[in-house]
Amino acid sequence: MSKPSILEVLKSPRIWLLVAVGFASGLPLWLTGVTLSAWMKDEGVNLKTIGVFGLVSMPYTFKVLWAPLMDRYTLPFLGRRRGWMLVTQVLLMGAIAAMGLVNPKDAPVTMAAMAVLVTFLSASQDIVADAWRTDILTVEERGLGNSTYITGYRLGMLTAGALALTLSDIAGWSQTYFIMGLLMAVGVVATLLAPEPQGSKPPRNLTDAVVKPFVEYFTRKGAVAVILFLVLYKLGDAIAAGMVTPFYKELGFSNTEIGALSKGLGMVSTIAGGLLAGVLMVKLGTRRSLFVFGAAQALTNLMFMGLALVGKNDLMLAATITVDNLCGGLAVTAFAAYLMSLCHKSFSATQYALLSALGTVANRLISASSGYLAEWLGWPTFFAGTVLLAVPALVLLAFLPENAATPAEELPEPAPQGESSSSAAAVAR
Repeated sequence: MSKPSILEVLKSPRIWLLVAVGFASGLPLWLTGVTLSAWMKDEGVNLKTIGVFGLVSMPYTFKVLWAPLMDRYTLPFLGRRRGWMLVTQVLLMGAIAAMGLVNPKDAPVTMAAMAVLVTFLSASQDIVADAWRTDILTVEERGLGNSTYITGYRLGMLTAGALALTLSDIAGWSQTYFIMGLLMAVGVVATLLAPEPQGSKPPRNLTDAVVKPFVEYFTRKGAVAVILFLVLYKLGDAIAAGMVTPFYKELGFSNTEIGALSKGLGMVSTIAGGLLAGVLMVKLGTRRSLFVFGAAQALTNLMFMGLALVGKNDLMLAATITVDNLCGGLAVTAFAAYLMSLCHKSFSATQYALLSALGTVANRLISASSGYLAEWLGWPTFFAGTVLLAVPALVLLAFLPENAATPAEELPEPAPQGESSSSAAAVAR
């Protein structure tokens, strides 16, 4: 069977609905993070309190704990995936708007409770949105589907960041959060228009929903090796990312230069990288894309090493940020598509949340040592070392069997009798 053309994949309405679904998923993130911090600073809240508010993001880390509920239970409307999507989006509309009714200086505890509610609902929306796109996209659509979803996600973040900050100067913070709540309607409309995945059965009971996703995954051949790969794939990039802003500051770049280039140019480059990945993956396939994009992502850290050697140079900074975010967008898209290929559709909410969390949490713990490494090695050697940290993941990927940890439903059909094994392998690839 020949692979579909890029134009054939682009004609799928699911691909474009994912922009709106991604927008709705990305919008709440900064409303409880950097944008809320700006509001609190404007109100004169002290820095210690602002710092403590960073804890309101914890539901994103622990969302795997309630993901089984969303695998097991089907609401009496729109189906197992879209029903939960609609509920979380409608509740987010109200919760975000309600944040605008609270003054963070006069009622910090109330604001913290509202922010935790928003992050809980947002994390819940992410669980079911990840499951929906895992279930609905064909193998050929995963590259472009993930790239359009990530594009929408970034646009949602940009709206909750740059647009919200601008609106706050014009209409005030309360009205700004009310408007942000209304913008969740973008996701509601997309959910109502989206198709419901077919052909998968929910777990029989809650015990199965909690236990079977783990048992089903870890009984697959190569399951542990694949988890090791997930942890290693972005390790070097995660360690480098933790030191990027202090590195810029030490070179003498101003906050304005860092903000304009890393947030503005960086965001555009990430979106471009994601869209380019989607196009390339239609022809390259997921596994080859993981290897090529992962190598590119690692090599971009040499740009930081070059910047460290050159010193303060605006053109070099712009080039470094552009290349780093472009290749980061490539790798993130391929990584998300690979995660989807590892999920059984009966447990996709739980397994996607679990597998993505394993890599993220491990990377965060290990990257905590990045400051010590930078001080010990110096900037050029530090960034060169982060390139070498990508090698184990790429070597492991090269030796992983083609269908390692792949659920039975994703395995290629057995070749008809009389067909050569080489031609069957070609179809599988």
